[in-house]
Amino acid sequence: MKCVVTGGAGFIGSHLVERLLLEGHEVLIIDNLSHGKKANLAKAAKFIRMDVRDRGLVGKLRKYRPQAIFHLAAQISVRESVDNPVADADANILGLINLLESAVEVGCPRVYFASSGGAAYGEQEQFPAAEEHPIRPVSPYGISKAAGEMYLDYYRSRGIFAASMRLANVYGPRQDPHGEAGVVAIFARQMLKGQQTMINGHGKQTRDFVYVDDVVQAFLLAMIKSLTGPYNVGTGVETEVNTLHTLMMQAAGATLPPNYGPTKEGEQLRSCLSAGKLTTDAEWEPSVRLEEGLTETVEWFRQQKKL
Repeated sequence: MKCVVTGGAGFIGSHLVERLLLEGHEVLIIDNLSHGKKANLAKAAKFIRMDVRDRGLVGKLRKYRPQAIFHLAAQISVRESVDNPVADADANILGLINLLESAVEVGCPRVYFASSGGAAYGEQEQFPAAEEHPIRPVSPYGISKAAGEMYLDYYRSRGIFAASMRLANVYGPRQDPHGEAGVVAIFARQMLKGQQTMINGHGKQTRDFVYVDDVVQAFLLAMIKSLTGPYNVGTGVETEVNTLHTLMMQAAGATLPPNYGPTKEGEQLRSCLSAGKLTTDAEWEPSVRLEEGLTETVEWFRQQKKL
């Protein structure tokens, strides 16, 4: 199948590209390299450096004639969205609309959207949250992802088979340790450099950490099974940030205790997703235990020349 992966030079996108190529699919990567890295580009994939908001996108898709689009290009930082809601909406909402309009025009029937379960649900009432949980985002980033899902609902009426993959907190090799996003990557880099880490708030906030390979498998199954609608992609297990820090200290051989700073605006206290619907419809289950995934991630960072 001819596939497009937007954000294919990024963390999750590059893993997805590699898996699609391994399965025998043809892949075109579209990435503006604002966050993605050239080093992540798979040599066997075609690559176009372009922003998904670019009006020339439709011409590139018309020439390539994709059968499926995986949309992972996005502004991904909750804190950046709080600081600049306009830029967040521009990238995450207008970029998606331009992509969907282009997909309709060139006749691409399938779009798989990287949404966010934790950010979209906001402060949860049920744990783990199923897809029926109310959508009450507490950050502009969460709002943009929820709005994106609504646009996908509309474009289904225009012939697009669209699935929203509501991702939990994804971690693994290639995650960017610089900046505010990706607590596992940030901790790994700091610990391996012998630096003291910073936990925002009291550290009792919880997240559902899911390994990148399991997320890639969910996207692949969404295409194979022609899924439509929203699907949670998580482990159903809550892990406190304090617990995560302890596990990562063990994996990295670190000894320094963390510092504690103020709670960051726009971040919910608890987050945990039920993937029961994805298990029922696509036989997906997370296969990588947290301790195993953290060890793999830390070892990847340990092997990097630059941290």
